[in-house]
Amino acid sequence: MSLALQPGLSATPSSTAGSAAPLRLTRRGRLVLVGLPVMLATAALIFLAAFFTAPAIAGSETQDPAAHTLQVSVETGESLWGLADRYVPDRDPRAVVADIMELNNLQEATIPAGAQLYVPVSR
Repeated sequence: MSLALQPGLSATPSSTAGSAAPLRLTRRGRLVLVGLPVMLATAALIFLAAFFTAPAIAGSETQDPAAHTLQVSVETGESLWGLADRYVPDRDPRAVVADIMELNNLQEATIPAGAQLYVPVSR
């Protein structure tokens, strides 16, 4: 295969065709060109606002757990259920037992005599 040059053609575009019309955006094109960056900037601002205010919001709602707890010494034969019934009689004992286990980082409900436990008290 060989290339043959034709004598009347040049590599530069012809000026007789006229200049191309300027680029015109449709309504949809303008919406994409303007709307997409605006939406991305808005999303970025919302994300940054949420990121920087989340620790402040979470930190402002903390309560002192010692203000609503009492440290008790477990006696022989006592159970978490009995402690819950004695110190918080107005609440469901199951919920109070769960609170006692959470306050004291207990994995099981059996406790030895003489153990010091934090127990929630009625408010």
